Amino acid sequence: MRDDNCIFCKIAAGEIPSSTLYEDDMFRVILDLGPANPGHALILPKEHFKDVTELDEKYAAKILPLAAKIGTAQRKALGADGFNVVQNNGTAAGQTVFHFHVHIIPRYDSEAPMVAWNPGKYAEGEMEQTAEKIRKEI
Repeated sequence: MRDDNCIFCKIAAGEIPSSTLYEDDMFRVILDLGPANPGHALILPKEHFKDVTELDEKYAAKILPLAAKIGTAQRKALGADGFNVVQNNGTAAGQTVFHFHVHIIPRYDSEAPMVAWNPGKYAEGEMEQTAEKIRKEI
């Protein structure tokens, strides 16, 4: 299924030009127009899924191996020391285009970490209460 109003559906279908790195029957991988680093890629399914909660299992099964393939190519081609695999779900998580996609961002040892946080702590009993709330919804 496709959403005719979705820019990523149009890019994935080849209706809007992009710098395509890879394509198969399920995905198009393009360079991001607003890269965190040169070579920053987006994996776009050719079908429309709003986010990971709607992602079909056949797409889910192929997305991480494809991310590894792209990240490996970034390391070889660009001399990257590593890469981030980033996937955002919902506005609060930084999602701005509501078509499931995965960012593959080449990273270098000389850079500050892109994804970092200050580890917090649970109050006594809070961890188990939190886990129980989540388990009830699984």
